[in-house]
Amino acid sequence: MVSKAVPEDVLMNGALIRDLEAVAKDTALLHGVLMRTKESPNSSEVVSYAPITLFPSPLPKVLFDQGIAVQTHFNRLVDKISQDSKFLQEALASTIKVDDFTARLFNIYMHILQEGCSQPIAVGLNRSDYMLDRGTDGNTTLKQIEINTIAASFGGLASRTPAVHRHILKVASRLEEQKRILDNNPAAGLAKALALAWKLYGSERAVVMFLVEDVQMNIYDHRYVENELWNRNIPVIRRRFEDVSKTGLLDQDKRLFIDGQEVAIVYFRNGYMPQNYTEQSWEARLLMERSLAVKCPDIGTHLAGTKKVQQELARPGVLEKFFPDDPEAVAQIRATFAGLYSLDMGEEGDKTVAMALANPDRYVLKPQREGGGNNIYGADICQVLSGVKCSSERTAYILMDKVQPQPVHNYLLRSGCPLKLNTCLSELGIFGAYVRQGTNMLLNECAGHLLRTKSAEYSDGGVAAGVAVLDNPLLL
Repeated sequence: MVSKAVPEDVLMNGALIRDLEAVAKDTALLHGVLMRTKESPNSSEVVSYAPITLFPSPLPKVLFDQGIAVQTHFNRLVDKISQDSKFLQEALASTIKVDDFTARLFNIYMHILQEGCSQPIAVGLNRSDYMLDRGTDGNTTLKQIEINTIAASFGGLASRTPAVHRHILKVASRLEEQKRILDNNPAAGLAKALALAWKLYGSERAVVMFLVEDVQMNIYDHRYVENELWNRNIPVIRRRFEDVSKTGLLDQDKRLFIDGQEVAIVYFRNGYMPQNYTEQSWEARLLMERSLAVKCPDIGTHLAGTKKVQQELARPGVLEKFFPDDPEAVAQIRATFAGLYSLDMGEEGDKTVAMALANPDRYVLKPQREGGGNNIYGADICQVLSGVKCSSERTAYILMDKVQPQPVHNYLLRSGCPLKLNTCLSELGIFGAYVRQGTNMLLNECAGHLLRTKSAEYSDGGVAAGVAVLDNPLLL
């Protein structure tokens, strides 16, 4: 069964759809839902609309509200994990033996642990991603796919998409649906946390540094958050790892200077994939982590978002250790967990391997990677696990139940692609923002939401990977 929010007669009205396609593209451009082009990813001379659905996609209000309500608990959980060195060391012990990228991050973490943390201010900007799981009993539940603790993207563009879909629905004479498009401004919520951390740092001359990639196709997503800071008279610079390597230094108080400018906050919009790093980049990452600058995220928070930590949290009794006096928070968080299984060496891991090989279509094999397009499905699971089932190499992965979402019909607008009606799957992201100073949590909020939709023919991949498109929830 395919869920319908926009009636079938509207979806199948070819003349109307062609008109709305032109309206949608122009409206996206008018409202700044923009990306640079693949042909010129570092130039703003020619830009295009960011990929987006023609219509908003249906989402049950009760499940949307559940995701919003649990976000502040996830913020607290991530922050608690980042400070629990014993848990992180035990959780990642097997992974760092076989996964070089996680091991390099962990080595920096241990260096900071031994040297001592220079900065008591922590700021977290994360995004918890969910899909709707249609159970065998016919009930639909909200299941967490992952939590992103570094470079959680599209808060900027998601702040502009509601206006696009409201206008499309108005032109299509769908005024009742138009009223159900929610206001959404993650850019302001994310900037609010950065602004508070900057103020706590205590130097009006110090800058917020966005650490960015060499290729910056998604720059406008950054710019919305950046401009929110400039509107608060907070100076922002954009630098790459290479720039930090060339001009970065620490003074005797461990203040970080880049090109002679003191850095109050390093906001990582890069550094979440192995290909982001050279040897000089690793040295630059360590320099920044050792500094007095506030890191968003710091290295412990980065590690808190690994897949292995996600799997360990699903073990019985683990959440209770982080929330010993808050059973309600434990219950709300655990309700979003899908089945997660360890591939560590031993009897438990052997059972997981056998379970996956016997029925691979029921599971997803996940490496310790971010950025989309990394997960392994179906027959590929058998191919990968058959090769490593007797080796510790298997501990570089975790296994997760495959969510069975409810498909929807929609049109996906993407530059250069013909418009057609697709059977689609959606993923809901909830942004969280928090600031802690020492032991005091000064800010802990849900900062907004993001809906991404892709054709059901694709198993994996986000907007940046060229598979999913931006969307808005139409609450039912």
